[in-house]
Amino acid sequence: MDHHPEPGGVGRRALLQAAIAAPVAAAASTTALGATPAYASSNRPGRFDEDSPRFAVAVLPDTQYLFDEDSSDPAPLRETFRYLVEERKSGNVAFMTHLGDVTEHGSEHEIELAGDTFRSIDGKVPYSVLAGNHDIRSSTDDQRGDSAYLRAFGPHRFAKAPTFGGASPDGYNSYHVVHAAGRRWLVLALDWRISDRGLGWAQGVIDANRTLPVILTTHELAWADDSGQAYLSDYGQRLWDRFVRRNDQIFLTLNGHYWPPGRTVLKNDAGNEVHVHITNYQDRYYGGAAMIRLYTFDLVRKVIDVETFSPWLLARDPGRRAPLEAETLELTGPADRFSLEIDFDERFKGFAPRLLPAPRPAAAVMPKGTVAYWRFDESGIQGTGRDGGVIADGTVARDLTGRGNDLTVGRLHSSSPEVLTWSSGHHEGQPAHASLRFDGGKNPDRGAVLRTAANAPINSTKFESGYTIEAFVKLPEPFEGDHAWMGILSWEGRNGDAGKTSGWSPDEPTCSLNLSPERFLQYVVYPLHRDADPTSWSHALPIGRWMHIAVVNDKRRTVIYVDGSKIARNPTQESNGITTLGKPFTIGGTQFAEQYGQGFYGWIGDVRIMSRALSPREFLVPFA
Repeated sequence: MDHHPEPGGVGRRALLQAAIAAPVAAAASTTALGATPAYASSNRPGRFDEDSPRFAVAVLPDTQYLFDEDSSDPAPLRETFRYLVEERKSGNVAFMTHLGDVTEHGSEHEIELAGDTFRSIDGKVPYSVLAGNHDIRSSTDDQRGDSAYLRAFGPHRFAKAPTFGGASPDGYNSYHVVHAAGRRWLVLALDWRISDRGLGWAQGVIDANRTLPVILTTHELAWADDSGQAYLSDYGQRLWDRFVRRNDQIFLTLNGHYWPPGRTVLKNDAGNEVHVHITNYQDRYYGGAAMIRLYTFDLVRKVIDVETFSPWLLARDPGRRAPLEAETLELTGPADRFSLEIDFDERFKGFAPRLLPAPRPAAAVMPKGTVAYWRFDESGIQGTGRDGGVIADGTVARDLTGRGNDLTVGRLHSSSPEVLTWSSGHHEGQPAHASLRFDGGKNPDRGAVLRTAANAPINSTKFESGYTIEAFVKLPEPFEGDHAWMGILSWEGRNGDAGKTSGWSPDEPTCSLNLSPERFLQYVVYPLHRDADPTSWSHALPIGRWMHIAVVNDKRRTVIYVDGSKIARNPTQESNGITTLGKPFTIGGTQFAEQYGQGFYGWIGDVRIMSRALSPREFLVPFA
């Protein structure tokens, strides 16, 4: 039964109640199905990258009108499978799941034709299939016993699939474990009508995989109105109340059966969001033309991007597409093309809290060429251990290399004590799990800085063999007030006193890392042996999250990296060394005309300076 429900969904949905029957006495055994597994692990045209933070799950809804007795046409589905096999590597397709109603009548002929069509994807892209009401006797539940569907798509078909985790004793419910984005995901495929026995099995699967996020697929769960707003069906409400809402691991549910497509968000018993999506296009041209939904997970951007299209129609010559083909090949409405914002770590923390790297001792991150290294845990500074605790003037942050580049805290102007406090906040890859919170600002100028002593070696170091300056930085969210041209770190002094005339002003310091009014990172340096001021500019830095910033000079030019990514606006001008003037190195501010105005606004974690150029793999956070 696949149709647009009547307004409110009550009249026609009531008909479904008769479909929930008592369990069949004779259940099929997963060990007695007897067919040869169709899976073969060879012949893989593309290699899936399990470690990439971006991967796709393909969702294939009701294909029943393509397998309809003598009206059958498997060509669209063959093209969809060909597309997925080809995109396995380039699109990083992790898995495909069919949502049921593979066929129209569930006859031997239809099932055999569908089973043969699916062979083109066997062993090439892992997938799951579940029974819809058109694939079996719709008046039965998963205890129905033998069927043509079970003989073709039962557990034996997936026995050798690398993702296959197992099936219920009746054979109609199964699960797969997918390795993607450096973690494991559980795909649970449930029968069109799951029995109490089936629910017990499904709960056992979740209980045995308590740290895995779960994508639940089933044929019927929700229906949608013409606006795309989805609602639980009567059967879906039963499944929600008895299973979904009780299991926080289930964050996404996918079903077909009804049209039009739609979605909603429900709250489970843990107070977390569960995305409920209905996907079905059998009412569209050519029975949906084997359309797929691609759910592209991006764990860096913390989104799932969703798109809907027919590979069969897209593969046709654009100049020869019939009007209905051109109209149907890709769907871009709000129910078919959208993005879900999901902070995966936050959503999954109740059952799979992310294990952050342990702190690393200073000795482990001071290789040959380390000029100075400062960190703000108990190994590097006094006054740690209480978030918000004031770091008093005169407090010393030790240079852990022992080279004598210790920093001393001092407030600017008549700033209050709260402009510099200690924080346990840190970048997850930072060696020390601590930082300093600076609350600098303008009107009036306020802030705090940490400065080296007058005789510190770094004050006069020229870095003629190249250098790398690294810092962990976080900007507050919301980013309030005027903080234009605030300094992150710098050397004091005037470039004019070094005989430089090329810059914007002779009162600029000879080297500084700052933030523009648009939050663009600015690194300006006056190199040795040249009257020049090559300046690098980044994109607008994000707020509310930690970043790793690296300035790398290889004796010829300077390149800036943010989170291991090279920024665009790095000058090609020759740049060798830093024209230091023997004046203090500073964290938390930048001078102009040898005077400090505002101080930095945000958090600063570990800072390391090297006397050679490092590759991103050698940074304090190694990047590929």
